[in-house]
Amino acid sequence: MEEKASICCYTPFDREFPQKLRDYSQMPEVLYVKGRLPNPKRKSVAIVGARVCSHYGAFWAYEFAKVLAEHGVQIISGLAKGIDSCAHKGALEAGGDTFAVLGCGVDVCYPRQNQDLYRRMVQGKGGILSEFEAGTPPYARNFPRRNRIISGLSDLILVIEAKKKSGSLITAGYGLEQGKTVFALPGRVGDALSEGCNQLLADGAGVADSVEAVLSELQIFDKKTGAGEKDFGQEKKIALASREEMVYSCLDLQPKNIEEIFQELPLKADEIIGSLLKLQLDGLIEEPVKNYYARAGG
Repeated sequence: MEEKASICCYTPFDREFPQKLRDYSQMPEVLYVKGRLPNPKRKSVAIVGARVCSHYGAFWAYEFAKVLAEHGVQIISGLAKGIDSCAHKGALEAGGDTFAVLGCGVDVCYPRQNQDLYRRMVQGKGGILSEFEAGTPPYARNFPRRNRIISGLSDLILVIEAKKKSGSLITAGYGLEQGKTVFALPGRVGDALSEGCNQLLADGAGVADSVEAVLSELQIFDKKTGAGEKDFGQEKKIALASREEMVYSCLDLQPKNIEEIFQELPLKADEIIGSLLKLQLDGLIEEPVKNYYARAGG
């Protein structure tokens, strides 16, 4: 077996054991690793959220992870379906480093449909971590417990979508106990998947209304231009505004099915979905019936 695919075991007595976990009273007694540990000299962001997520959540989990990874941020999550998977994919798409903390042994890929993600993380520059020994099945009781490691390894926790009672809020709670910064993506009023995020925002969490807001909190500047965060944000918003204008221009007061929108615009589906959701948040368009969109005021 290749060295990078073997399982390593670290305890607090080992110098490789993450310092961020040493600083926490409920640190794990042992940490099993397949692949690599996060680089302690680089910033890490935990991106977490619902397993059954919306297009809105999937788009922004991927987008946040991709842009953060492009700026050298390590992405931490749990390899679960939904938001976790989208975050890992976004980081990998950017050629970045992403790490999964499991509620089972590191040799157990759970869920099984994420085997390709699992393989890419181990064979790349990321890793699979767990406090449970090899062969441990994915018992439900293990998952809330592993969330403290996800938050512990991170400098900032970003909650994308969450119901009022969810594992993502447990992760955010652990993060607050550990003195970490918590951000949440604003959601739609009345949407069950946004209730947890909106509650976090009401309680004082940072508003993740753009990737730039998170980069600014991490004090990370645009590597490509050497410009400050403000300049990077302006460049990004111009591109987004252009896409949103295209999407808005193809709508009128008569609701239009999303498939028609896909056919009419020379944009990728995820770009269209993201623009539709942004336009909804801005109050410019409405979704009177599921997957039908119209300009507001009709």
